[in-house]
Amino acid sequence: MEFVKNFKETKIIKYLFIALIGSIILAVSAKIKIPFYPVPMTMQTLVILIIGVGFGWRLGVATVTLYLFEGIIGLPVFSGTPEKGIGLVYFTGPTMGYLIGFLAAVYFSGKFVYDNNIIKNFLKLFFATSFIYIIGLAWLGSLIGWDKPIFLLGAQPFLLAELFKILIVTFSINQVKKIKKLI
Repeated sequence: MEFVKNFKETKIIKYLFIALIGSIILAVSAKIKIPFYPVPMTMQTLVILIIGVGFGWRLGVATVTLYLFEGIIGLPVFSGTPEKGIGLVYFTGPTMGYLIGFLAAVYFSGKFVYDNNIIKNFLKLFFATSFIYIIGLAWLGSLIGWDKPIFLLGAQPFLLAELFKILIVTFSINQVKKIKKLI
């Protein structure tokens, strides 16, 4: 019985460590950005998809939740921090919907079973990524007003880059899935 208890504790520590490493990688990807208004374009969505496919949905959601928690408590992990504020104040700004959308995207990208069909994989990743924009645009519209061109501000400038990121993950799915085997 002691062996089972130690094994479970070791497994939890291992998963916590992996989630921490994933949240650090996600924070680094947030700092790789191309400035746009009102939401910067970063490499986070690429990393979100990789975490989902590579970690699976449970560990992926835990990793993104840890990342969001780190940002909410004031660590400068979000793309505009510390320049534009930190903590809960920054979190509830224009990017909050996109950040919450990360949870749905990592869940769906981790939940799907990927196969050797490139078109199906692309569509699954496109579906997962769409939640970032759906939730992001909903929050952005409620924050800055629906009379503004929400789609033009919060989605259109990023769509071509998002398609490119989805293609990168689509064509590297077999390599990304190898991360699961290491976990």
